[in-house]
Amino acid sequence: MPSSTRSAAALLVQLTDSHLFAEADGKLLGLATQDSLLRVIERVREEHSGIDLLLATGDLSQDGSAASYQRFHQLTEGLAAAARWTPGNHDEAEVMHAVCAGSERMQPVLDLGAWRVILLDSAVPGAVLGHFDETQLQLLERALSEAPERHHLICFHHHPVSIGCDWMDPIGLRNADALFAVIDRHPQVRALLWGHVHQDFDEQRNGVRLLASPSTCVQFAPGSEEFQVGSEAPGYRWLRLHADGRIDTGVSRVTGIDFEIDYSVTGY
Repeated sequence: MPSSTRSAAALLVQLTDSHLFAEADGKLLGLATQDSLLRVIERVREEHSGIDLLLATGDLSQDGSAASYQRFHQLTEGLAAAARWTPGNHDEAEVMHAVCAGSERMQPVLDLGAWRVILLDSAVPGAVLGHFDETQLQLLERALSEAPERHHLICFHHHPVSIGCDWMDPIGLRNADALFAVIDRHPQVRALLWGHVHQDFDEQRNGVRLLASPSTCVQFAPGSEEFQVGSEAPGYRWLRLHADGRIDTGVSRVTGIDFEIDYSVTGY
């Protein structure tokens, strides 16, 4: 890769937890998820150009239907960026792979400038919680070991640390210790990025940035002890990855979305 390319900062956009349905008018907790995603995509277009990579970090679909994944692709391809997807607990991984056949959207490792981006599958079929099986941990170890000179961003769906919402602790990544055991052996890891929690999170662990992001649809209330929908608007995260390992990042939310929460839905 030319040094000029390696020295340039890369711009990434993360869209997560879109919860699309086979039906275009499907709603989650009373919010029309396709309309909400379209509003977020419109905001991305207004705020950024020249996006190098679109990251979709799970729960693209609420019902795991092929139609929902096809629609997610159709709605986002106008951003004119390379894309990588990884599944969440609502997704059907086999359907995702089938829809993405012939493309690189489900490829787990991508080199981008001075960085390597790794996408892991933390979903457990039939469960809400997350877990990395041995193949995923081996993939991570191999990808890190093969590129010690690069900075690394590791992406997945489930949160590996407590985010301050008691109800979400049991449905996070259940073997986070195994993840951190690998990461702690590789000082080139700069950040972890996930979805699932439907809210902004930005902390550090041993010099590694820990980032979570708003959903493109319904938000969860920060600091809640029990399941609670938040008042924040749908949004996305942008990241600028610099050649020296620095990360600039922020969250942007849409405006003017009002909906009535469907309180008949009592769980996630």
